[in-house]
Amino acid sequence: QVQLVESGGGSVQAGGSLRLSCATSRYTYSTYCLAWFRQAPGKEREGVATIVTDGRTRYADSVKGRFTISQDNAKNTLYLEMNDLNPEDTAMYYCAADPLCFGPHFVAEAYDYWGQGTQVTVSS
Repeated sequence: QVQLVESGGGSVQAGGSLRLSCATSRYTYSTYCLAWFRQAPGKEREGVATIVTDGRTRYADSVKGRFTISQDNAKNTLYLEMNDLNPEDTAMYYCAADPLCFGPHFVAEAYDYWGQGTQVTVSS
């Protein structure tokens, strides 16, 4: 069982920055994907950024150049650095883990473990 706990959400003005964290329980899998998804009210859940064990990353087009995903293996923590935020980034953000992935992807059904979410609100 993998446990994920997000933190770092909050309210910021447009143009501001936030860093989300996701504390993960220790992995025993050799290859896995960790990802950030988000869901705004009335909208579909969407993948934002994902990282594989070997460091490969993938980003949604809407966040490329503004968001950066990273992980600190020593701390078992996943991060999402978000810069130049705009109101369209307002959503509940979730971290997720796919313990059997071999490439960065946003297929939500393949992610077996999810955190409880952290709210990000960006005002104009």
